[in-house]
Amino acid sequence: MFIFDFLNAPGKNDPQIPAEKVEKTYKRLRLQPFLAATFGYALYYVCRLSMGVMKQPIIDAGLLNATQLGIIGACLYWAYAVGKLINGFLADSANIKRFMATGLVISVAMNFTMGVLGVNAMNGGLANSALFISFAVCWAVNGWAQSMGAPPAIISLSRWFPLRIRGTFYGFFSSSHNIGEGLSFVFVSAMVAAFGWIWGFFGAALAGVLGVLIIVFFLHNSTESKGLPSIEQLAGEPQPKEVPAAQKRAETRRLQALVVRNPGVWILALASAFMYMSRYAINEWGIIFLQEVRGYSLAEAGAIVGINPIFGVLGTVFSGWLSDAIFRGDRKYPAFVAGILEVISLVLFLFGGPAKWVSILAMVLFGIAIGVLISFLGGLMAIDLVPRQATGAALGIVGMASYAAAGLQNVVTGLLLDNHIVDGVHDFTYVSIFWIGAATISFLLPVLNWRRKQQEI
Repeated sequence: MFIFDFLNAPGKNDPQIPAEKVEKTYKRLRLQPFLAATFGYALYYVCRLSMGVMKQPIIDAGLLNATQLGIIGACLYWAYAVGKLINGFLADSANIKRFMATGLVISVAMNFTMGVLGVNAMNGGLANSALFISFAVCWAVNGWAQSMGAPPAIISLSRWFPLRIRGTFYGFFSSSHNIGEGLSFVFVSAMVAAFGWIWGFFGAALAGVLGVLIIVFFLHNSTESKGLPSIEQLAGEPQPKEVPAAQKRAETRRLQALVVRNPGVWILALASAFMYMSRYAINEWGIIFLQEVRGYSLAEAGAIVGINPIFGVLGTVFSGWLSDAIFRGDRKYPAFVAGILEVISLVLFLFGGPAKWVSILAMVLFGIAIGVLISFLGGLMAIDLVPRQATGAALGIVGMASYAAAGLQNVVTGLLLDNHIVDGVHDFTYVSIFWIGAATISFLLPVLNWRRKQQEI
């Protein structure tokens, strides 16, 4: 099939670098895939979170209600969950440059299409029921496309950075989530406030085009593809045996099967699932909470929620370095503390009263906590348990659970809001208890893994 041939084609390797230039070339080139993965994936996020900014304007326009918007959001996350599992396995043997770029091209197309559908709906050319179905289908396709982003990005880090500093660079890479979220809340909110909600989709599509260009020009498949020795040789790590391609694929499948049976990976997947419920609760519904409960404008609400990913950068960057340098690769203690901090921040945000400084402080703390947890629960703690050759499989399992839960959260939140309306305003009491409960479970579950070691093959 053409698409599989295209995505799996290895591409042409560069000529072998002379031995005396290897070290200098490696140090120069490894920054390119790192930056491409980080900023490319950040722009993936803009194409994923655009809908969260537009919820209140769409409700105010009388086009869709909270339950319908929750279902549309769930379509993205459920498609993402299935895609994350499948694409995590596929990415282990794919051309990661083509794989990641293709996903973002599809995501751009879906955002643009939804903008066009929105124009038709506002002009009376599309019934509300048709708009709901069309949005749900497009957002599900976008969810699948979004699942093609993280696995190749993280695999590129695995192929370009040695184990001794992988946590540090993974921490920096994890800031891509925060950069993308910040752009979504601030840039897309500004576009919507200035030109109307439809322009949220068009603005996200434009950001995605920039991401595609970054990936195409700067994401490299491996050190070998640029004429360098393998990462194991460069780092002085034990080198895998040279085997025929067919045997290598069979070995990869064997390792992936062992990962699927690893209970430690599933414990982390479940913990990440509950964390993603609370994370996307704020990302998807935090702005509408501030508008309805606190009385802020869209621009003000977007700016306040946009604080959380800015400080999330600090959490992700600091977490990787801290766990490598201070805890010698042990992630459990900083992850536990970050989980407690997340619960405190949610209580402040939801029950801390109307003072703006309280909401801002809550988003600062939430951003730092989620930044750490995305890095650890969302990936690094799982790949620490498995062989490098099966990194994508572990990420696929964690991603599947995380985004299935994020989708469930969207539906439950929408239903709770539409069934608890007081004086024309959504009552967030039950929703708040749901969000805080999920955050609490998420930091308690990993305790079950505290004595677990890396999987022996």
